[in-house]
Amino acid sequence: MAEQQTVAAAHGRPDVVDQQALDEVVRFTSELIRIDTTNRGGGEGNERPAAEYVAEQLADAGITPRILESAPGRANVVARIPGTDPTAPALLVHGHLDVVPAEPAEWSVHPFSGEIRDGEVWGRGAVDMKNMDAMVLSTVRAWARSGQRPPRDIVLAFTADEEDSASYGSGYLVAEHADLFEGCTEGISESGAFTFHAGPMRIYPVAAGERGTAWLKLTAKGTAGHGSKVNPDNAVTHLAAAIARIGEHQWPVRITDTVRAQLFALAELHGVEADLDDVDALLDKLGPSATLVKSTVRNSANPTMLDAGYKVNVVPGAATAFVDGRILPGGQEEFTATLDKLTGPHVTWDYHHREVPLEAPVDSPTYAAMREALEHFDPEGHVVPYCMSGGTDAKQFSRLGITGYGFSPLKLPPGYDYWALFHGVDERVPVDALHFGVRVLDRFLRGTAAPAGEESR
Repeated sequence: MAEQQTVAAAHGRPDVVDQQALDEVVRFTSELIRIDTTNRGGGEGNERPAAEYVAEQLADAGITPRILESAPGRANVVARIPGTDPTAPALLVHGHLDVVPAEPAEWSVHPFSGEIRDGEVWGRGAVDMKNMDAMVLSTVRAWARSGQRPPRDIVLAFTADEEDSASYGSGYLVAEHADLFEGCTEGISESGAFTFHAGPMRIYPVAAGERGTAWLKLTAKGTAGHGSKVNPDNAVTHLAAAIARIGEHQWPVRITDTVRAQLFALAELHGVEADLDDVDALLDKLGPSATLVKSTVRNSANPTMLDAGYKVNVVPGAATAFVDGRILPGGQEEFTATLDKLTGPHVTWDYHHREVPLEAPVDSPTYAAMREALEHFDPEGHVVPYCMSGGTDAKQFSRLGITGYGFSPLKLPPGYDYWALFHGVDERVPVDALHFGVRVLDRFLRGTAAPAGEESR
């Protein structure tokens, strides 16, 4: 009888987000921010205290967590919540615990204070992405108090090292603990379902794709010599010329399935024709909404770092540079051929770090459930798919056959520049946005059944 009531509740989705859940999501966000999990790259990081905090909150709700350390201090947490249908494919819900560095002198508040001021929670990680970690914790704890269960198994993963290579986090979990994700066919994580204001319209872009990561190291070789002598084989000159060509290159438009669906949706909202034969002209007609899509209609390559020489009067024999490249689904061949041409005969290049591009279907039951949950709590909102210009841990989990979506819901007020807060100064999140996120997340997770026709792997 109890199980029948639970199943009925899962389909009927009565509100289980009580005042305690609303209070907890704010407190958890603040307290997680206070735990400094700065990831400086190159293996330097310590997520262990945050992992222990998360594990404590899960255990307190009767959920058994596993802390998995890939290296001293580089800790991850994984837990599974059984669904009402043990034969259904599981859903992965993942969020990272690390954050990028923050310089306290630049902030209005200390970036690791977690201060709650003027209805906002301030600090590094407030939107990227300790807010989502807190929403997940408060949601599953509300389930435990009310006796609710989701229709399918939910696997929770709180990861290390997403802000660098993910090798200590999701990469490690996928390589060494794939069994913990048995049965997972889809996953959700950061960078989607936030409010984007386009004039009077509230748009909620749900990520159904990611460009691939292609971080490159360029090396120029030349003839070392005295700085006062004529040197036609100067490594710095060779490298500078290649970098200039890369920086000035105009990549051609390439429309993926996700971006095509997004452009049609945005064009309809703005009352303009979706002319994909002239995408740049279409973007001009979309006004502010164009910022949601303009970075994902092309491959890209941005020079970011240079290193050459050790003394002003010495021509070095070698010079190096780094380039942040991003590749659309299906764009690898074009990217490789273009870089070979742009670097020229005197510069070689290789991948410093690379990850695959992703696409997820926008006609799936899971996407429909995300849209329904958002529109339930904001009936005047408009949900559209979009492709992330960057990437997330979904890339690593895709190696296990897990299709990833970006879904960390927040209802933001007009003028709130969500993207500027990512890795930015004075990062913060409204308390009301956290409350909205918990309600939407709960409705989605307890309302999304397994994809029709699929069986547990």
